[in-house]
Amino acid sequence: MDTEAQPTQRDRSSHPGSPGSEGRSRFALLERVTDWVPGGRITLTLFACLVFLLVLNAFVVQPFQIPSGSMEQGLRIGDRVLVNKLAYRFGAEPRRGDVIVFDGTGYFGDADYVKRVVGVGGDHVVCCDKKGRIEVNGRAVDESAFLYPGDSASSVPFDVAVPAGRLFVLGDHRSDSSDSRDHLGSPGGGMIPVGDVIGRADWIVWPYGHWTHLTRPAAYGRVPAPRPSAGAGAHG
Repeated sequence: MDTEAQPTQRDRSSHPGSPGSEGRSRFALLERVTDWVPGGRITLTLFACLVFLLVLNAFVVQPFQIPSGSMEQGLRIGDRVLVNKLAYRFGAEPRRGDVIVFDGTGYFGDADYVKRVVGVGGDHVVCCDKKGRIEVNGRAVDESAFLYPGDSASSVPFDVAVPAGRLFVLGDHRSDSSDSRDHLGSPGGGMIPVGDVIGRADWIVWPYGHWTHLTRPAAYGRVPAPRPSAGAGAHG
């Protein structure tokens, strides 16, 4: 008779260091925390949601309320827009036509502003041509799709070369917008550092009836790349 003992497989779930015991330990810890926190699971769930929203707001997307009429008629006073804070965080930079939110401290004022990018680093921006249009790198831009009805491209003539790493920005409601034109003689010449851009406004989310996806106007897509020789001085 074979008297050799047959090997038996231990119940791994009962082993002190097994995954099963670790899972039970974590569950027990969660239960203890739930019992300790006033409100139990409901409080913990609300806290987790709050942390998620704070992380989302700090690094991914942030709502902003439009405080003035400088971007009418696309963005109206009281509209809330969702700003994509990741749009320019992985090598991409603002492009002509983007609606951006930026920190104006030291350039416009100690507040956040929303404007449209008209010129990027290296661009030569002039206003106006014989038909009253802005020219970027020698190409006239048809702004009729978003310019406030009855407004001209600008009542202030300018001829600027945008330095590398800077942006020339304007409001769509030109007659009611304080923008790069108003700061041509200030430090930085009214040009916004790309590093001060908070993000790109992608959606109008409130009021519900004004829900809109903000897209880049096709007119800016036809602007040629800046020429190395472009470099007129600023004047206003």
